[in-house]
Amino acid sequence: MTGEIDYDKAHAYAERFSTPDDELLQEVIAYTAAHHPKAHMLSGHLQGRFLRMLSHMIRPRRVLELGTFTGYSALCLAEGLTHDGELHTVELRPDDAAVAQGFFKKKNVKGIISHIGEAFEIIGELRESWDLVFIDADKVNYTAYFKALLPQVRPGGFILADNTLFHGQVLTDDIRGKNAKAIQEFNDFVRDCPEVEQVLLPVRDGLTLIRKVAP
Repeated sequence: MTGEIDYDKAHAYAERFSTPDDELLQEVIAYTAAHHPKAHMLSGHLQGRFLRMLSHMIRPRRVLELGTFTGYSALCLAEGLTHDGELHTVELRPDDAAVAQGFFKKKNVKGIISHIGEAFEIIGELRESWDLVFIDADKVNYTAYFKALLPQVRPGGFILADNTLFHGQVLTDDIRGKNAKAIQEFNDFVRDCPEVEQVLLPVRDGLTLIRKVAP
């Protein structure tokens, strides 16, 4: 007979038994916590280790990230790039993008290309076949981002979507708030999309791993 799991304690335990972040990632976390009013938006250690591990498993040549924030997740995803790989990261806020670029330069990371502006405009300008896409931008547009990007993902490629449990609000019978409703709409759409298979992982605030099935 098994007891109920306290997931806060489980996540803390999992972090203790996951590979520690390197000095730069620790610096990103510390800087964001000290200087950013929305520091909770940073992916964090456990999710970051997952992103890094997945990138090494896939060995992507082309990665797209929507939502750079202060650069933590981009640094994790860039770890597994091929020798000629590129990670294009998109951030609406110039101040956050500047902070991220400062960290990218500090490590002299090759292959990260930063874009500042509206995601839909930048997506339309990029002509790539994506191996991996990470959606962590404005929640109300998650479904629209997915629809726009799925044709650009190669067969067998992956999309990751963050915050798909949205602070637990989607677990209630009466979902309120535009962001929670948008995430529920996205979860419903992905579940019913015949072009993909997916698994929603209860990591941090919910992380959905989606694979585009080959035709």
